[in-house]
Amino acid sequence: MLPLFTRAPAKINLTLHVRGRRAGDGYHELESLVAFSGAGDGLSLVPGAELSLTVSGPTAGPAGPLDDNLVIRAARHLAAAKPGLTLGAFHLVKRLPVAAGIGGGSSDAAAALRLLARLNHLDADDPAVLAAARATGADVPVCLDPRARMMTGAGESVGAPLHLAPLPVVLINPGVPVATAPVFRALGLAVGERHIPGDHPVVPAGADPERVLDIIGPARNDLQGPALTVAPVIETVLTALRGEPGCRLARMSGSGATVYALFSDRSAAARAARRLGMSHPAWWVKSALLR
Repeated sequence: MLPLFTRAPAKINLTLHVRGRRAGDGYHELESLVAFSGAGDGLSLVPGAELSLTVSGPTAGPAGPLDDNLVIRAARHLAAAKPGLTLGAFHLVKRLPVAAGIGGGSSDAAAALRLLARLNHLDADDPAVLAAARATGADVPVCLDPRARMMTGAGESVGAPLHLAPLPVVLINPGVPVATAPVFRALGLAVGERHIPGDHPVVPAGADPERVLDIIGPARNDLQGPALTVAPVIETVLTALRGEPGCRLARMSGSGATVYALFSDRSAAARAARRLGMSHPAWWVKSALLR
């Protein structure tokens, strides 16, 4: 049988409001508008009796132990819920930076669940697939169907697709891995504490780029300030992007260190990516469209 293939696109948090820290489980409660980039990893699956994973690509080195990879974890969760599930050999082509605030591992895990669902004739919204996504990681459910939408709670609540017009973007990671836990520690919320500096704006379905920019401009990423204490180079990237012609908004994604900038058009984004890539060859720089 020919291998099955799917892409695992980068998840970009256009906004990230932290509403507080839940008393019951200690998780941080979020409101986030997420969109997905053309840049991403690639995942293939050759059906077989044994579950395995190989990894290649420019960022394969930092991907961590294969047996603990989120692709394998997701497959095991689904197999536990679906006895007799056909598995196989996964091959992950890793292009996204690791520990970068763009959901690379979560998107890989979601891609694995999509491939297994296709192979085993499961619906994408099969309860077992959704449960496996939640068990694998907080960001995995929103990556199952990678389209712009709101994500709330600890990631378990996912809104309907917003069908936004494509947004020209430049993504930059300065090559500094940033673990999520130290950033949340730097935010400093105690269990049960609320953090309500302002409501998240409502983003209507079908909004064009100008409308999206108007809406999310006053919003924020509440983890950006704490992340700067962990990785000050994030400010260097933000400053560089804000100085580029056509940049409309520059903000950190997730818990960092990747930064995104929305541009007025695709040409301006492409020119900015070329200039910044040449002047900072150690940075990971991509121009893309967010959807």
